[in-house]
Amino acid sequence: MTTHSYLLEVGVEEMPAHVVTPSIHQLHERFAKYLKDQRIAFDQIQEFATPRRLALLVTGLADQQPDVDQSVKGPAKKIAQDSDGNWTKAAIGFTKGQGATVDDIQFKDVKGTEYVFVEKHIAGKPVADVLKGLPDVITKMNFPTLMRWGTNQLEFIRPIRWLVSLLDDQVVPFSILNVDAGRTSRGHRFLGEEVELKNANDYEDALKKQFVIADQAKRKELIKSQIQQIVDDHNWVLDEDANLLEEVNNLVEWPTAFAGSFDTKYLQLPDAVLITSMRDNQRFFCVRDQDGKLLPHFISVRNGNSEHLDNVIKGNERVLVPRLEDARFFYQEDQKLTIDQYVERLKRVSFHDKISSMYDKMARTAVIAKLIGQQLGLSDAELADLDRAAHIYKFDLTTQMVGEFAELQGIMGEIYAKLFGEKDDVAKAIREHYMPISAEGELPESKLGTILAIADKLDSIYSFFAVNMIPSGSNDPYALRRQAYGIVRMIANNHCQLPILAMQADVKEALAQAGVVADFDYAHNADQVRDFFIDRLKQYFNGQHLRHDIVDAVTTTSVDSIATVLEAARVLDEHKDDDSFKDDIEALTRVVRIAKKGGQDDQKQVDPSLFQNPSEKELYAQVQSVDEHYSRTDLEKDLSALRSLKDAISAYFDENMIMDKDEAIRANRLAQLHLIARDAAIFGDLDQLIVK
Repeated sequence: MTTHSYLLEVGVEEMPAHVVTPSIHQLHERFAKYLKDQRIAFDQIQEFATPRRLALLVTGLADQQPDVDQSVKGPAKKIAQDSDGNWTKAAIGFTKGQGATVDDIQFKDVKGTEYVFVEKHIAGKPVADVLKGLPDVITKMNFPTLMRWGTNQLEFIRPIRWLVSLLDDQVVPFSILNVDAGRTSRGHRFLGEEVELKNANDYEDALKKQFVIADQAKRKELIKSQIQQIVDDHNWVLDEDANLLEEVNNLVEWPTAFAGSFDTKYLQLPDAVLITSMRDNQRFFCVRDQDGKLLPHFISVRNGNSEHLDNVIKGNERVLVPRLEDARFFYQEDQKLTIDQYVERLKRVSFHDKISSMYDKMARTAVIAKLIGQQLGLSDAELADLDRAAHIYKFDLTTQMVGEFAELQGIMGEIYAKLFGEKDDVAKAIREHYMPISAEGELPESKLGTILAIADKLDSIYSFFAVNMIPSGSNDPYALRRQAYGIVRMIANNHCQLPILAMQADVKEALAQAGVVADFDYAHNADQVRDFFIDRLKQYFNGQHLRHDIVDAVTTTSVDSIATVLEAARVLDEHKDDDSFKDDIEALTRVVRIAKKGGQDDQKQVDPSLFQNPSEKELYAQVQSVDEHYSRTDLEKDLSALRSLKDAISAYFDENMIMDKDEAIRANRLAQLHLIARDAAIFGDLDQLIVK
């Protein structure tokens, strides 16, 4: 079969750097799905992306769709024919819609009922005809921001300026708005010209001649090699930054790296301030000496060639100076006030207008942090440091530096806290309380930082739920899902035994005892908060690729400790392939099901005097032994103890009718099963496990 190459290029005005990579991936996925849906086979799709273009080169493209023979089902025979055997309008309309006549009808039996069927032969369309449907693929793309241009109603990431649609050496025509697809692409905005593509496979080489490196991976490698050459020439050490490299790569089409410098007086600023000024504002790479000290130099990448590079360097150096001057001014001015003065200013900073000021949020967080610290057994000295950190941890929000460079919040808090004489662990906790700043971001390293981070996030979640501002669907403007997921990850990382799933009542009482008054009920929507955390636990387990039935089992739990749920999942997952696991769990789940069916009176005491069979006595003795050593903390040992009951449980069911006619005996036997079910509940609902 003949195969083809096809080039699709969507040329646009310059896109934001952060949009380029996800957009080309999205176009790739949509195009591949379109070809699959249209039954067009292909070998591979190569991506090309720059700030001004999204392009795909498909190779090994089939010549046409395969022919399809279909047996199309129509109405039932009793609807297709009247009592005299004449064809009804339903039958005639059905066959007409399939391009057939009633003479083509066949009857087939489907589960005892005869239906009308028509056999259809659908000839495959040529691939060129199929490709004409690509406008829908392109125009239905999703972007974080959209815009319109002219009087058009189409919304896209940026105005579409040209389209290339080339099947081998032939144009496949289609249009989007007033832009017709052809074979003409455009080179670099300033260095290149328009280029007529003779063949789809000419794309990459033809654009390179017009100063466009269309392959983003090759462009990135070129940038890396150019930067490394500068670093090697000067004996510097590069501050590697994968995110910055990705951003710079999506800002240029023809990269040329260069080095610049700034006055050494700015090295008196903290490294974080210098790096932020250069990286976040100017997209500069920072460099250090061999001892790791930041140098008064930077590396940047120009979207162009090396001509007049001296002027480019001077221009970049000149643009950097005002940023550094501002930073130096803020740094000096911020040190003229005290932490207490900054904290006082937080009374005028809103956390949320329906909740409180940032000052009041800190007061609540301090109470929660103390409660957590006490439950985790912190020493008096540690509790004192935690309390200090919790009462000041947002102070840097009112500094001029953070007002200008919001991304430095927490970072400047640590720096200023040390300058103002706070203890190192207090200062570190101020920075770490923001962690993790993304779903899989770095977690706090210190004990105090972890507790403060959990307390701060708990306050946010409890507060927003208390005023009925609960995330729904994809709507989560205050990132409560991320914060709850961060709490789950911190607990998993530190094995913190905290009753997170039911802490509101304790927090409410602690706030009252501390004299911290909130204008809302912390315990409000407690069930929704629990469900919210359970969903984050499921998210965590899915990320660990845990078996779904184990996830369902452990998250259907009455346990309040996230750490216990995490440990239950680990233990069940570790033993799921044991030879006897299936039989052991089946015995336990039988107990759980019957205990559940028999009612919830798990407080009833077992009366041995009502036992009628030896198996009752034997099971009771073994359960008593298990209870005596049941830890609820060493779940490995606890699961082993429960599994040891399997033979006794089997004998018990063989010899006894649980739902005995005698009410007292029935209640006593159910109570005995409740003892086992109560212990098994530490693992969630074992009945959810699939062991067959």
